[in-house]
Amino acid sequence: MKSMDSELQLQVLESSFVTPSESTPSQGLWLSSLDLMHANRGHTSTIYLYSSSSDAAAGAADFFDVARLKEAMARALVAFYPLAGRLGVNDDDGRMEISCNGEGALFVVAHADDLTVHDVKEFKPSPEQRRLFVPRIEPSSIMLAVQVTFLKCGGVALGAALHHVAVDALSAFHFFQTWSAFSKHGDHATLELPCHDRTLLRARSPPTVHPDALLTFYPKHTLSNPSGPLAIQIITISKDQITSLKHLCGGTSTFCAVSALVWQCACVARRPPPESEARLTFPVDIRRRARPPLPSCYFGNAVFWLGVTGAARDIATEALASVAGRIKSTIDRMDDELVRSAIDYFEMAEMDSQPPRGTLPQTDLHITSWFGRPQYDADFGWGKPELMSLAENSRGGFVYLMNDEGKADDGAGSGDVRVLMCMEAVNIRELEQLLYTKL
Repeated sequence: MKSMDSELQLQVLESSFVTPSESTPSQGLWLSSLDLMHANRGHTSTIYLYSSSSDAAAGAADFFDVARLKEAMARALVAFYPLAGRLGVNDDDGRMEISCNGEGALFVVAHADDLTVHDVKEFKPSPEQRRLFVPRIEPSSIMLAVQVTFLKCGGVALGAALHHVAVDALSAFHFFQTWSAFSKHGDHATLELPCHDRTLLRARSPPTVHPDALLTFYPKHTLSNPSGPLAIQIITISKDQITSLKHLCGGTSTFCAVSALVWQCACVARRPPPESEARLTFPVDIRRRARPPLPSCYFGNAVFWLGVTGAARDIATEALASVAGRIKSTIDRMDDELVRSAIDYFEMAEMDSQPPRGTLPQTDLHITSWFGRPQYDADFGWGKPELMSLAENSRGGFVYLMNDEGKADDGAGSGDVRVLMCMEAVNIRELEQLLYTKL
């Protein structure tokens, strides 16, 4: 296995912009307060990994043909036209918006002479992986950038950066489903049109925050410089272990069960003061919680963070089913009033201009889940990805839960779960041992 170090280099073959293949609306796209709360977070980077030896790709003379990919993207950008725009400011009120000007998405083609699909699968999400496989974005107002990197073995790493002000995870996957469908099926592709009406999440007039809202939703993380080095670890929980874990937690959801396990083990391994307040935060999708519900194809940010707290000693020692119950009861309290209060809160809050940097205190943990998301639905005509993951995770205390790699040909996932953790290096080995001990 190759190590990922600064000496690994790529040869950039091409850099260009892909514009929509047809005329699109030319206007400023109003952004909701849930969009604006993510504006300072910049671009989210992901990586899709494809093997040229899969059954769907075997013998294909046009494996990841660049012209075909560009044509498909140009067609997808007609419906997803905000991704061809630029981040701007409304001249009348100074509010940030997406200028839908059709300038296009950045498209980079590169070659890695020293890397294979196997090498890349062994890499962990890190700044170095992002440097290798995700384009450098200039100017920062670009909404979408992709990089197709051809590997030594013939496989491809597809890196992408999407500005968080434009999309949440579900919207990002919707775009990749559409782009890949146009590449695979051409004129026969089935398109679910995105909903761009972000005024569906407009704040009330006047904005009003329910007194109990701040007990449930969590507006902002407190970050500081890490006290020591951080480490990244990827833990795989098998399908059978997930089944047993859910049973142990009283038959709750996979998210509640796995989150309870990680939170409890983190409280033990990080050793916060027993009487200190331990906090778990996680994003929740509000598309079905708002009243009336948002369209399932709502394109934008429709998430905010919920928070669960408890004495560190309690979270570390009580039955795992009880910890899972704390998480579930918090999710169950999310109704339309909480949704509207959160929207109103962020409408009134002062927006941070600096990107979030640093690590969470050792009493806090943030877990993001991609469970139930079409993580592997990006077949461009040569099979589904062998791996889809974050390209970077470098903030201490942040954990991502995602489905394990799919089967490249039949699309069926293994049922396993991958846990991507960035944690204090001094604690992460014990945390991993605790997780496996409890499974």
